Amino acid sequence: MDKQELRKKYKEKRSRLSEAAREDLSLAIANQALKLPIWEANYFHIYLPIQDKKEVNTEYLLHILQGKDKSVILSKTDFKALTMKHILLQENTLIKISEYGIPEPVDGIEIATSQIEVVFVPLLAYDVKGNRIGYGKGFYDRFLAQCSNDIILVGLSFFKAEERIEKNATDIPLDFIVTPENTTTF
Repeated sequence: MDKQELRKKYKEKRSRLSEAAREDLSLAIANQALKLPIWEANYFHIYLPIQDKKEVNTEYLLHILQGKDKSVILSKTDFKALTMKHILLQENTLIKISEYGIPEPVDGIEIATSQIEVVFVPLLAYDVKGNRIGYGKGFYDRFLAQCSNDIILVGLSFFKAEERIEKNATDIPLDFIVTPENTTTF
């Protein structure tokens, strides 16, 4: 299957999940993430879920990060420049839904990509080697290319791996994947 077919397949699979099932699976993913060897890091980049896309609800992970007193970074997307700014989440950070349905900070303290140690990466599908596909705009691939070489990339998925996903030269593979059932190291 090519990337477009996989995107369609996984969007449909997500759409068939009830809200209750999505919440239960998201909580299980957060609990599985506790098994990862990432918790010594301090700067964690996380995405907030796009409701219409039925993404993994990362609010459970967000609570874990805050409970462990970690610095949490959120992105603000610029669709004209095809870039993302990375903003430190603070108690007074105002989050608004963008015109694209993305929950984002309105403004705040910008964090350099070199400070980020762990990134929870959104995805639609992934394969047994850690290759992932997102929505196809390349925002995360461009962002991850700017990060340090020792960045830890953690994908979150409701579903099991595909056998193989075609890889482009700009694609950056994951270090870990977390599903409701387990964690996998690549």
